[in-house]
This record gives sequence, C-alpha cells and structure tokens, in this order.
Amino acid sequence: MPLEKLHSREEWVARFGALRKPTVLAIGNFDGMHRGHQEILRRVNDKARRTGDMAAALTFYPHPARVLRPGEAPSLLETIDQRLDEFGVMGVDAVLVMKFDADLAKMAAEKFAQSVLAETMRARTVFIGENFRFGHRQSGDAKMLAEFGSQLGFDVDIVQPVTIDGLVISSSAIREAVREGRVEYAAEMLGRPFLLRGEIKMGTGLGRKVVVPTLNLATEEETLPKNGVYATETAVCGRNYGSVTNVGIRPTFNGAAVSIESHLFDFNESLTSGKMEVRFLKRLRDEQKFSGPEALLEQVLRDVEQAKGFHKQRRAV
Repeated sequence: MPLEKLHSREEWVARFGALRKPTVLAIGNFDGMHRGHQEILRRVNDKARRTGDMAAALTFYPHPARVLRPGEAPSLLETIDQRLDEFGVMGVDAVLVMKFDADLAKMAAEKFAQSVLAETMRARTVFIGENFRFGHRQSGDAKMLAEFGSQLGFDVDIVQPVTIDGLVISSSAIREAVREGRVEYAAEMLGRPFLLRGEIKMGTGLGRKVVVPTLNLATEEETLPKNGVYATETAVCGRNYGSVTNVGIRPTFNGAAVSIESHLFDFNESLTSGKMEVRFLKRLRDEQKFSGPEALLEQVLRDVEQAKGFHKQRRAV
C-alpha cells in the first residue's frame, strides 16, 4: 500500500477515523534516512507486524533548529518530499509531518506526549534515539517520555546509535563528510550513495561546444559535495548511466555560481528538461582552473577514462 502522508493532527484523525488503529511509532527528523534511522524504522515495522498495529512515523518541518536557533540551523541532506519518499521505501504505513512553529515549540512536554502521541496517534510503542528531546525548551528526554508513557498507555523503546569503527552515524557526520568530498564514507553511513535530485536545466552550451556534452542539474537540496570531479551514476528517463560529474564554478570560464554538470557514458540524447538524479560514488580530484579549453578538455578526457575504469571495477565486484 502507498504511504499515507498527513500534515496535521486534524488531518490524521479525519483520515483514520474515530476507531483508528493504535500505532507503533518512530519520532525524529530523519534527515538523510541514514542507517541509524533505518534501524529504528525496521524495528517499528517488525513490531507493527507482530501486533497488527499501524507502522507510523512522526517528523517535523521545517527543521526545529530553523525555529529555535535559526543562526545555527544545519543545511539539510534531503527536501521534505525526498524524506517522505524514504519513509515509503522503508515500508512505513503512514507519516505525520507536524509543522514546527512557535506554538509547537512552546508546547509542554507532557501535553505533547498526551495530545499528540497518546490521543492523536494512539501510540502503543514509541521508538526514539537516545538523544531524543521534546517539549518546551526541549525539557523532555527519553527518560521523561518513558514516564509519561507508563501513565498514558504506551511503551518507549530507545534504539542505540549505529556506529562505524566506533563512530556514531548521524546526519551531522554525513553533512560533514559530503561537504569535505568524502562521498564514499557518506555512503557507508547512509547505506546507499549520497545523491542529489532535481530537474535538468539548460546550460550555457560551452561544455558541448568545447569540452564534452553534459546535463546540468538544478536541485533544491541544501547540502552539496565539495567542489570537484566525481565518478557518479546518473538516472534520467528511467535508466541509470555511468557518469562523471563536476561540482563547482567552472573557473576556466570565469564562472561564479555553483553548477552540477554530468557527462553520461553511452548517452546521446539532447535533453533540456525532465527529472534527474546524480549519485556520488567516488571523488576523483579538486576543481581546477586551466589555461584554456584545450587543457581542460585533456583533463576531462582523463577524468572520463578514470570514471569509466571505476565503473568497470565496480561492476566486476
């Protein structure tokens, strides 16, 4: 069944009715849907199957830090629509996206537990990470939620962090890795390649004329890989293509704005619109300024061969 996406408590009640099922519920921001998030949702799904309850998630938009500490708010790894798609991939039945605003920020921890979790979502079990905080001034923690749950009729299950080599997987760690160009490490934490989604946009045409033909990605995503050249996989028109992608300002042509340009292997179409997804597999080099188009072309052809070699090796594994 397709994921049910609700955007208010009233909408949740209207959709599922007065006799709605109890839920096995995960709460969090789930930015990036990394392996730690995936573990929480696997446990939600497993328990919901055993109890016959609804597998559900509660998340927030915008990110609470945008309201509580706007100057310190992180750039996000995914748009809200992409995050909702990930819930569907993980097999959740329904997700409630609560608008995080000043009113929600002021809601007392006990009221949140009672009105949102117990009354609206009819939680039977709530799964959270160990650092979960909730309520006015983030006064509630996992221990407090468990105390409220014992009074309101739901259990609280605290899921321990997932680690790699002793380091905790987190959205913050993934952001840092992506910004530093360490896309292979980001993929380890995500359980899949870091990717950017968006629309194909018209470029200047210089690449096709003097270097190699590329597709240009326009994306709403906030966290971009460090400027440079990457071996990538690009999805367009329902197919996946090996590719090499440049993220940067194109200094050889005195560019200023960041662009994301992918040269797709064995691809001969000329597209100027449509959906596009770029998956970052391996960083090849920093972005450089060359003496002119000829020197740039020589390097780009080397990049293409290096990326093709990477893809050949990847297919052989």
